Amino acid sequence: EVDFWIIPIIQGFVQIEELVVNYSESSDDDKSSPETPPQESTCVDDIHPTFLVALISRRSRHRAGMRYKRRGVDKNGNVANYVETEQLIHVHNHTLSYIQTRGSVPVFWSQVGYRYNPRPRLDKSENETVSCFRAHFEEQLKNYKKQVIINLVDQTGREKIIGDAYLKQVLLYNNPNLTYVSFDFHEHW
Repeated sequence: EVDFWIIPIIQGFVQIEELVVNYSESSDDDKSSPETPPQESTCVDDIHPTFLVALISRRSRHRAGMRYKRRGVDKNGNVANYVETEQLIHVHNHTLSYIQTRGSVPVFWSQVGYRYNPRPRLDKSENETVSCFRAHFEEQLKNYKKQVIINLVDQTGREKIIGDAYLKQVLLYNNPNLTYVSFDFHEHW
């Protein structure tokens, strides 16, 4: 009887924009030379195609928290600060969708202290982490089928301990529907 008073809330972001592609604006390379007569540009819509673009981000209610205060995975396989972002593009009666998820590295780790960048530490052993890591990715694979995991932690600095533990868990899980990629953006800065 109290359902009437409960308001569902989603923590996230939504933006929808209509984009029009104007083919008449071309770069200098696309323009014809003085000897070549200008050509009429053609388009499927006969005018300018319109794209409807939507960006929707949804933050999980499980393990939400402040950065440096909530890290890693819990006993149910929920990772800290998990966000699912979907990009939708609607054009010519077709809708395309691309989903990406992000969250904390799914091992038991934390950062203690109030400094700007506290040193990370592992809180549980490799064996204690296996079942929770597995629970996290079984849910991911159930929802999204295949996954490309991109590990963005610093591979040489203070975060190396977390990156190594993550890779070890991926190797132990050994699922053909997971593709692991390590990308240290600190190297490419």
